Amino acid sequence: MTAPPAGVVTRVGVDEFVEKRRSSVRRRLLETAAWLTTPLLPDDYLGLVNPLWSTRELRGRVKAVQAETRNATTLVIRPGSGWRGHRAGQYVRIGVDIDGVRHWRSYSLSSAPERADGYITITVKAVPEGVVSSYLARRATPGMTVRLAQPEGDFVLPRTLLGSRLLFLTAGSGITPVMGMLRSLAARGEMPDVVLVHSAPTRDEVIFGVELRQMAVRFPSLRLFERHTRVGCTGSRGRFTTAELPVICPDWYAREVWACGPPEMLDDAEEHWRQAGIANRLHLEHFRPAVVSGGGAGGRVRFARSRREADADGGTPLLAVGEDAGVLVPSGCRMGICYSCVARLASGRVRDLRTGREHGDEGERIQMCVSAAAGDVEIDL
Repeated sequence: MTAPPAGVVTRVGVDEFVEKRRSSVRRRLLETAAWLTTPLLPDDYLGLVNPLWSTRELRGRVKAVQAETRNATTLVIRPGSGWRGHRAGQYVRIGVDIDGVRHWRSYSLSSAPERADGYITITVKAVPEGVVSSYLARRATPGMTVRLAQPEGDFVLPRTLLGSRLLFLTAGSGITPVMGMLRSLAARGEMPDVVLVHSAPTRDEVIFGVELRQMAVRFPSLRLFERHTRVGCTGSRGRFTTAELPVICPDWYAREVWACGPPEMLDDAEEHWRQAGIANRLHLEHFRPAVVSGGGAGGRVRFARSRREADADGGTPLLAVGEDAGVLVPSGCRMGICYSCVARLASGRVRDLRTGREHGDEGERIQMCVSAAAGDVEIDL
């Protein structure tokens, strides 16, 4: 690109200058507000005007609640002004207060970044004993305020798709990040050669089923293969395995692949592409950590500041041990990605459930969601 002549101010340069001035003014206003409102905080006043206004945290307001299936619900959220935007396929940590306790969980963004109103969506499937998922899927209402973190994750499409051939393998709620990708492609009007193989118990339990089928009609380059797995239901063919790929998608080996679903499906895909010598073409999104089997003996776990103790086996995450003992443990993704649950190890040793490796230096900061007791342990919580 040719540089502009000396002395010529470009539009980009003007925009950058204006934005920097605005940021500087906003910062000074907030500092002044903090001084004027002491001993209260600006948030104590801003929240009375608009719940999304905050100087300390990013918030969002639920604008609509849409049922997708019997157990899955989409929340349409208007993020506050601090939201930086996301790439299709990323996830966001959501903070919600339930019975006076704030819980954080991570959910894939099912909306396209190109959405005209700037809203974002998460699609939550209620799971047995899932405190947060059940609350959001069944009790969330329009007008409700949630806390937001900035989007994260590298389960995303490349920025350039010219001539690309894509393969998506999904099951259950694993369709949510891929739906964000498909909606993004549709919004840009540039659907490449895409094969989507999606599994669900029945036709009615396909999350986004109607929209996916309509999208496949609208874009001939998108081929949708639904796999209904419940035994006894009409058209059931059992669980999908990669052994069927040569029939469903003969050129699977030449495609870039994104897979999201239950651990057994992802393990099958990982082994299949590894044996083919093209593991670099496979992109995986786990909703739960891959756990190494054969836990140790466990031990007695003491939560020092909370003055709680509990016995733990060698295969249960310390996060779950603490929660069962009534300890308030910060958490987010619950699978070793977001580092929200990091705590200081006061004494003892722990086992990394993903690798089986034992470690434990005094004062070491450990991830509670993927660490188990390897003997007696004391945690600074």
